[in-house]
Amino acid sequence: MTRLLPPPPKSLRRRLVLGVTLLATAAVLASQAIGFVVLRTWLLDRVDEQLVEFHPPAPAFQDALDGRLPDPGERPDVLPSDFHVYFYDSSGRSLNVSLGSETKPGPQLSDDAQDLGLRDGHPETVPAVSGDGRWRVLLNPGPDGMSAVVTLPLDTVDGATSKILWLNAVLLAVTIVTLLALGRWVIRLGLLPLTRMERTAQDITAGRLDVRLPDTDPRTEIGRLGRVLNSMLDRLQKALLARETSEARLRRFVADAGHELRTPLTAIQGYAELALRPERRSDHERDEANRFIAQNAERMSLLVDDLQLLATLDKEPSYRSEPVDLLSLAADAVSAAALHSASHPVDLGPLHTAADPTGAEELDLAETVGDPHRLRQILENLLSNARIHTPPGTRVHVRVGTAEAGPGTGGTDRPGRTSASPPLPEGLPIGVIEVADEGPGLDPVDAEHVFERFYRADLARSRNHGGSGLGLAIVAVIAEGHGGRLELDTAPGQGCTFRLVFPTADPGQEPR
Repeated sequence: MTRLLPPPPKSLRRRLVLGVTLLATAAVLASQAIGFVVLRTWLLDRVDEQLVEFHPPAPAFQDALDGRLPDPGERPDVLPSDFHVYFYDSSGRSLNVSLGSETKPGPQLSDDAQDLGLRDGHPETVPAVSGDGRWRVLLNPGPDGMSAVVTLPLDTVDGATSKILWLNAVLLAVTIVTLLALGRWVIRLGLLPLTRMERTAQDITAGRLDVRLPDTDPRTEIGRLGRVLNSMLDRLQKALLARETSEARLRRFVADAGHELRTPLTAIQGYAELALRPERRSDHERDEANRFIAQNAERMSLLVDDLQLLATLDKEPSYRSEPVDLLSLAADAVSAAALHSASHPVDLGPLHTAADPTGAEELDLAETVGDPHRLRQILENLLSNARIHTPPGTRVHVRVGTAEAGPGTGGTDRPGRTSASPPLPEGLPIGVIEVADEGPGLDPVDAEHVFERFYRADLARSRNHGGSGLGLAIVAVIAEGHGGRLELDTAPGQGCTFRLVFPTADPGQEPR
């Protein structure tokens, strides 16, 4: 099928200009048409009123019948204005006589009154006998069955309406040209925010993700669009940054995991090759090789178990949900630590806060909702971490109590405090377990990264005694999974205080 209409303009500015021009043109045409019809109707009504009000005098009928009407050339002012009167006898036959000036072609009338098609009191329009003129005619009854047709030319009406039509055409043309010129300027000014948005979008496409849209006035549609787009760009930038950070962490994690696994694998491979050599070895050498192989295999197994646990906790952590007594949990962990290691004295005491540095005299009950096995695991991990990373004889203090989340108690951020989890709402009732040692502490740089996976504060430390660097990362993930967090307060020479913070027990609360 052939397309008859031209394709619409693709530019929004052109479509708006064309649409506004078409609407305005339609409005002007409608107003002109209404004005034309009203004016023409009014002029015709004025002519009809004149026809209705004019009645030929009775003697004129008899004079027309007797042929005594004055010659139009002799008495041009017999009738007012441009009136013409044509007479018919009682039988309806035209008398071929008339009153009025003969300066212009008269109306085209039939010789028989029956063929006129006129009704008393109802004017009609008929053409002139020659030319383009038109006449308005009205049938008037006369005496003795005679009748007269009173006529007026419509030259004035046609001239006025013709001039109005030409004037309307000129005004329409001027209006269209003006609308096209002013419409382009007004619409360009109105679309200026969109033009700025387009330029900003080009800058963002070029890689400048920090650029934002300048028009954000909520009182305008474009301003609201700008606010929404800026919010979307903020989220997009954060998502890209998070993705880059995640990819960097993943690459670092894979590299660290490979580095950690390479050492025991290399040792196992070396001792296995040594055992397979054909030279005879003494029983002591064989036992020593087997011991090193078993030791490195165990270390690699522990590392793989930690990696698998972290992967499980990151993907779909599953925790039991039951009331947990933090005080009993801490007491069991302290008892187990005291039995397994006498080099680091461990004691259990009440919680110290900034408002009460000396702490309470008696231990208070502190409960939360969670998985007691996982919570015991992370507490034992913290105690083990304190034994491993402090010199022998360093005292370790375990403190338990309840408080409200805040900078002086725990659960929120403050200068000198680090955590891998978001802060809790300030003022939230919390249960707290602190594991504080009197060791050398950490400098701010190490404290900032201590919860990262495979991070070691002392790069020269032996892996046989320092662990793989996953313990604190596991503790932080489990704590956050229970709706709490693990945080660290430390300074060089002031020891380390690892603080487990959990919301207090609530019947409807479940770990995340």
